[in-house]
Amino acid sequence: MKTVPTDFELETDRLRLRMWREADLDAFAAICADPAVMRFFPNCLTREKTAKLISMGSDCFDKHGVFYSPLEIKSTGEFIGFAGLDVHSAGSLSFAPCVDIGWRLKQSAWGKGYASEAARAWLRFGFETKGYEEILSFTIPGNSPSRRVMERIGMTRDVSGDFRLPAIPKDHPCSVHVLYRLSREEWGDQSG
Repeated sequence: MKTVPTDFELETDRLRLRMWREADLDAFAAICADPAVMRFFPNCLTREKTAKLISMGSDCFDKHGVFYSPLEIKSTGEFIGFAGLDVHSAGSLSFAPCVDIGWRLKQSAWGKGYASEAARAWLRFGFETKGYEEILSFTIPGNSPSRRVMERIGMTRDVSGDFRLPAIPKDHPCSVHVLYRLSREEWGDQSG
């Protein structure tokens, strides 16, 4: 597993968003193998595919300075999942190039506001530190928990933006996605 080669860290009231450590792999692999966590994805991930996901995040950080970072509860050090930004190159999605925000938390961390808290920290970093003009998020229509987080952090559904993920067969239930957007101006209006 390739780890992010820096001392990157963001903090919120309750969370630490930091670089990946070798010790995170087993805990994250357990999250990615949990059918309840992965119910809105095409399938669960093996340990090897989870390691590849972490490595892809490291590559994104090397190129763009953002990635899906591990989340830990500051008071206990408990690893609860990830949140962060990903950069999609032109042609990878119909609306790319773009930056998207995402998260994945273990079941015991659900319903506590951690995803929204971590996402707001990443939005601040993306807009205020990186200077992005817009950050997107997307999921399948039935993923109401993530859609509620998107709305809670100020994102708006682009009703004309529904699309199919090119890597998923068209007849798969996870093929169609809904698109949410947040501009830097909108972020400034709600955070300032």
